[in-house]
Amino acid sequence: MKIAFFTLGCKVNQYESQAMSEAISAHGYQTVSPEEEADVYVINSCTVTAESNRKTRQTVRRFKRTHPDSIIVLTGCMPQAFPDEAELLDQADIVMGNRNNHRLYELVEKYISQRNRIIEIEPHKTGDKFIGNTITGFERRTRANVKIEDGCNRFCSYCIIPYARGRVRSKPLDELKAELEHLSDAGFAEVVLVGINLSAYGQDTGHNICDAVELAAEMNFDRIRLGSLEPDHITDEVIERLSRVDKFCPQFHISLQSGCNNTLKAMNRHYTAEEYMELCQKLRNAFNDTTITTDIMVGFPTESEEDFKTSVAFAKAVGFEKVHVFPYSPREGTKAAKMEQIQNSVKEARSHIMIEETEKVRQTFLNAQIGKTVDILFETRRSDGFTEGYTKNYTPVKVACDIPCSAIKKAEIIGVDGDFCIGKLI
Repeated sequence: MKIAFFTLGCKVNQYESQAMSEAISAHGYQTVSPEEEADVYVINSCTVTAESNRKTRQTVRRFKRTHPDSIIVLTGCMPQAFPDEAELLDQADIVMGNRNNHRLYELVEKYISQRNRIIEIEPHKTGDKFIGNTITGFERRTRANVKIEDGCNRFCSYCIIPYARGRVRSKPLDELKAELEHLSDAGFAEVVLVGINLSAYGQDTGHNICDAVELAAEMNFDRIRLGSLEPDHITDEVIERLSRVDKFCPQFHISLQSGCNNTLKAMNRHYTAEEYMELCQKLRNAFNDTTITTDIMVGFPTESEEDFKTSVAFAKAVGFEKVHVFPYSPREGTKAAKMEQIQNSVKEARSHIMIEETEKVRQTFLNAQIGKTVDILFETRRSDGFTEGYTKNYTPVKVACDIPCSAIKKAEIIGVDGDFCIGKLI
């Protein structure tokens, strides 16, 4: 039996697809690319925006249309948060949620034997423990994402994720150690620790994110990187401990959402713009050659034109090395969805302005890298003779060479081309 996984959304979903693949492969299934013919197609969905749900519906219908005789499985955050909507997607033969991904083999075999549509979405419950299969590799990737945390307790007024993922749950350190040892033995140069609210790791077990990083540092990885973080969890103690880990990559993706205090309060974010700025200054003081990237939302229901201008000015003042800009999208079941909404044309205009202004800062950063000597982890060979990779602080670099992927080599930055720096091997 051949099975294929089509993953939408974040690094946590990528990890969970890998975990499901390894678990079902142990029962004799062969994982193939979703572009190939397979007996089973698993769509691992995202629901962070309304657009994410639309893409999920579109993907399920497309796979059923192009593979009518195959079994279509829908899992992930969309059915977990919106079970009624997911059930209406009758092109999916099996509908399950992220809480019971570990039951994939069981439910596929049940469908094969009975040929009756299966809807099994187990709700998250307060007090749940961290569950799920672990991984020993990461197919077609030079770095391995490792999920160490699930769930979120924050309930930002715009966000559906606490409903899709439940409360904060942390992977036990002994389980994490065994998983990291497998990945280290497999030869991965870099490991990325990820989670739904990653910086909340250990809140339920008496640990914190530093314990996980320090554990990874004991392995043979060359680099340890963190996924997206929340600013109010990065304490002085966390900064000090992380700064002592030589393998730690000084790249911090810290969710901002808005640079205006009025909007942050309406969003139910737990910090002010001033506190965020102070954190950025602390990180830049503590780490050499650090980069700070972020997400910024525009068009939140309460965001006035003045609030928006304040957010733009703040983003420029921080000097982010890269910004992911996106318009607010109402999510049914959240507080913000009940507020008076801003017109889509206004949101689109604000997106263009924020992208334009933050891209100027991005280009300034890239040009400032010229002349530096860096270590590049090469990841992708291009058809134009270049090989792409990333520095320790996640600067993208392309080099005219034929370097094996997963190799780390020194190069000098000699120029900039669009969103890439250009390097020359030393």
